[in-house]
Amino acid sequence: MTDEADWSTTGPGLETLAIRSGHHRTPEGEHCEPLFNTSSYVFSSAAEAAARFSGEIEGNVYSRYTNPTVRTFEQRIAAMEGAESAVATSSGMAAILATCMALLNTGDHVLCSNAVFGSTIVMLNKYFVKLGVEVSYVPLTDNAKWQSELRANTRMLLLETPSNPLNEIGDLAFLSELADRQGAKLVVDNSFCTPVLQRPIELGADIVTYAATKYLDGQGRCLGGVVLGNKADMDEVLGFVRAAGPTMAPFNAWVFSKGLETLPLRMNAHCLASQQLAEWLNQHSAVAKVYYSGLPQHPGHALAKSQQSGFGGVVSFDLDVPAQQARQAAWRFIDQLQLLSHTANLGDVKTTVVHPASTTHGRLSVAEKAAAGIGEGLVRISVGLETLADIKADLEGAFNAFL
Repeated sequence: MTDEADWSTTGPGLETLAIRSGHHRTPEGEHCEPLFNTSSYVFSSAAEAAARFSGEIEGNVYSRYTNPTVRTFEQRIAAMEGAESAVATSSGMAAILATCMALLNTGDHVLCSNAVFGSTIVMLNKYFVKLGVEVSYVPLTDNAKWQSELRANTRMLLLETPSNPLNEIGDLAFLSELADRQGAKLVVDNSFCTPVLQRPIELGADIVTYAATKYLDGQGRCLGGVVLGNKADMDEVLGFVRAAGPTMAPFNAWVFSKGLETLPLRMNAHCLASQQLAEWLNQHSAVAKVYYSGLPQHPGHALAKSQQSGFGGVVSFDLDVPAQQARQAAWRFIDQLQLLSHTANLGDVKTTVVHPASTTHGRLSVAEKAAAGIGEGLVRISVGLETLADIKADLEGAFNAFL
């Protein structure tokens, strides 16, 4: 196989990387990236098989950890992210799992934002503590707390920025310096922004993770995740994936590679529509508060402008109702919607809506929800690419029925 070009030295733009990087054209001369839907590979001799298994020579061994289609996706997203290497996984949570299993040891301490995805908190609290890993949580935006809660055994700082669903913004430059002084890894989930809007490695992060299920796909078709960083760390992550098997399927990798081709266009369109929708919601009489960092009153607005090139496609808001009625009011509002899809996924060309307190963050305790700012009247919208007037009309109809 022959590379189309060594884009890392010719300095192409992000759109070119999204479309061209990672494709190793076969002798067949295909224009579209091929799908290698195979579990295993045939060796020319016993000696070659032994050499491939040992790593003495490069080549495909078994699709649990070597597959040309998966490799295309890994190389493409790594080029876009500016990372040395990438490891694809079966889901976004598998990406977090593989990172923690590969890089943490018994007795290590993880300092985690309390605004990460609910399943991340469940995974750390219920399973990693069994392995002797210590875990504590701090508010994402409180730099003083990040510093004061460090321990001698802190080996990982883990966060999402922007956070789900409140769009809180973590200070990546500060946290990367803090992690460096501590000798810890800074791990950033960049699923909300993608490399189109934010490049954490350039801001000092050691590792970036994605739920590829979200914007990298963009059409809600497949589950997948990916971990990116330097080659030494990614070799450790790949070692876990090879042994434990949370592997990305070739078909899913092919879908994600095609999704990346339109990612810059889609992210810019999501940002434009979300900004307009957030401004509209901010003036609505049925809305108490809007959580979108593109609004000047958002506490993270200035920081988001400094480390992101756009504010993303997720807008959340609190309904203006008494606290004791908030859950039922939110459910009633959602049930009135006709166009928007009621689903927990986000990053789709279809606009989606969900009630975080009873779904995505439903397994958190009351105290954990309160610490993360997840109220019962909170509604999250992942703004799609439909005509914006139609999205507003659907919301207005639900507001009218709700009021």
